[in-house]
Amino acid sequence: MTQWFDPHFISLSLQNQVRVGEVGGNTLGFYGCQMSPDGSMILAHAFHGALHLWCKDQDKERGWRPGVVISGHFNAVQDLSWDPEGEFILSVGSDQTTRLFTPWRKQDSKQATWHEISRPQIHGYDMQCLAMVGGFQFVSGADEKVLRVFQAPRNFVENFASISGISKEKLLQSTSLPEGASTPALGLSNKAVFQGKMLSQHSKEEQFSSISDQYQESYFHPLSLTEPPPEDHLLQNTLWPEVQKLYGHGFEMFCLASDSTKTLVASACKASKAEHAAVLLWSTATWRQLQTLPYHTLTVTQMAFSPDAKFLLAVSRDRTWSLWRRKLPTPENPEPSFSLCAHTTKDTAMHSRIIWSCDWSPDSKYFVTSSRDKKVIVWGPCMLENSEEPVFPLEIKPCSSILDVGDSATAVAFCPSLCSDRSYLLAVGLECGQILLYRWRPGQVGDVCWIFVCILSVVSLHQKSFQRQSHTLAVKRLRWSDTERKLEEKSSWVQLASASADHSVKIFNINKQAL
Repeated sequence: MTQWFDPHFISLSLQNQVRVGEVGGNTLGFYGCQMSPDGSMILAHAFHGALHLWCKDQDKERGWRPGVVISGHFNAVQDLSWDPEGEFILSVGSDQTTRLFTPWRKQDSKQATWHEISRPQIHGYDMQCLAMVGGFQFVSGADEKVLRVFQAPRNFVENFASISGISKEKLLQSTSLPEGASTPALGLSNKAVFQGKMLSQHSKEEQFSSISDQYQESYFHPLSLTEPPPEDHLLQNTLWPEVQKLYGHGFEMFCLASDSTKTLVASACKASKAEHAAVLLWSTATWRQLQTLPYHTLTVTQMAFSPDAKFLLAVSRDRTWSLWRRKLPTPENPEPSFSLCAHTTKDTAMHSRIIWSCDWSPDSKYFVTSSRDKKVIVWGPCMLENSEEPVFPLEIKPCSSILDVGDSATAVAFCPSLCSDRSYLLAVGLECGQILLYRWRPGQVGDVCWIFVCILSVVSLHQKSFQRQSHTLAVKRLRWSDTERKLEEKSSWVQLASASADHSVKIFNINKQAL
């Protein structure tokens, strides 16, 4: 006899046993997840590409703890900068974030790996540029007319000391630092949060009981970290407070530069006319605008102060460069000021397309420019007379044969120290994603003074013979660390960081003695 069951009388009792992944901040939730075959880990991915990992805690029956995962930008990385001590890297991107990366070593591992440990700025505009102006202070620019200055909070400095192993007393120079920062509802400025002013959960609920308060403030919760934080903490609890806004530009910000003394910042915005293409100089002591430097007719694409802080170099979409010399202070004008001392014109320009990038040699004698026309040119020497002002403008010409790199040269950087044979080491980034290394010696135009060293590549762990490009899209920025690291005994190593339109930041360890 067949027995029939009415489906209306069948019921299933499902009980929620564990909940993981409560995500706050600027996110739209998860897109999917996967559990490991042994059931000990859960890996999820969110709307903005972030990975989340939870590991089952064996000491607790139903306990799950966040795990350390890879994180990074989910759109083009536009700029990056090392901190003065070479301990961490700051980067900005078109994903509207500023991110901080530093090496971290597990307790059972001898090799350090780089991880994101702070997201100082989560913005409403695409980020374009930044400049470090101290160990824990930076200026950033986005697709808006405002520059913003950020200062590290106490909670970050303490956690950075725990993760990096550096003495907290050495890092904490000020006792008046805020504890952290929070983002106001519908705001773009990170507000400082001081000790004793962090709201309790009860007071938060009371404050936002109104139906009209649909966009609540992202509240800061102090962290005590010994390893890189998970994504939910990066989104909400690692912000840096904004300490200053700088107004003066008429269009969206495009590039920034700071001098070696960290007393000056130069800024430039997008421009289609000469009146908007002027470079602005700012004092980091007062954050006042000191000077306007007009010369170019189109957007200044990159700027660089010489290592001795005596010159400022600017390159532009108008295919020319301008060189500005620092004036000696006088009793009437003690503040820093610059005057135009050399430049190229449409008639004397060596580049036939946009000049994308520039940099200085470590001795401040030469500077290099790279362009969409596939050319890399070294200029100089920048030797001035001992008088306060030269009678005639400096006549600076190419001091090398023109290097054709075969593709649009989007980034260039001098290594801050010389090679063993006293030659200069340069890195050149291309639009195709490759990074080329060259050694260069001063010589007459026409001399063979360029020596190709190598193409930086990433080697596959599974097929050691297989190599791929450093990046898959255009290299946006190249920066050498100013501090040499002894990564191996009796070897002198330097580190090169690169930012790319392929959403990645990469760091290369390079042994100069092997070149």
